[in-house]
Amino acid sequence: MIHLSRHLRRATLLLALAFVSLPALAAPPTDGDINRLLSASRAQSMLDAMLPQIEAMQQQQFDQITQQRQLDPQKQEQLKRIQARTAETLRQALSWQQLRPMYVDLYKQTFSKEDVLAMAEFYESSAGQSLLDKTPALMQNVMVAIQSRMQPLFADLQKDLETIVNEPAPAAK
Repeated sequence: MIHLSRHLRRATLLLALAFVSLPALAAPPTDGDINRLLSASRAQSMLDAMLPQIEAMQQQQFDQITQQRQLDPQKQEQLKRIQARTAETLRQALSWQQLRPMYVDLYKQTFSKEDVLAMAEFYESSAGQSLLDKTPALMQNVMVAIQSRMQPLFADLQKDLETIVNEPAPAAK
């Protein structure tokens, strides 16, 4: 009787441990699960919307280079060719065709099947679609709010810099 009880306790303990470890062994999401989530969350559209912003930043960098230097027509033409080639490389590297497999792998590494399906279900809901619709406006409002908070800090920093720049140099000994 004691022998049976000990086996029963052991079996119960093993069963309990198995149930506790089930979340750790959760099934990974399939490519189809992740594709559903990427579609519902408009991942490709968001990436496509970011590309012009990245290209604009690249354009600003090239503009700064040309403003800082006097370039002859030949150098200007070379710079334009480099800029066009860089823009094309950027478009290819950040294309959905190139990045989708990376997204799928990263989602597989990060989320369980249950997580992916729950997120897909949320983004497919009216609340999820509303979030996606309003996120660009929210981000714009956040940026405006941050800029307004940062302006006084930058004004103080500018004053400090002017004080340092206008301070007479210490006399040489």
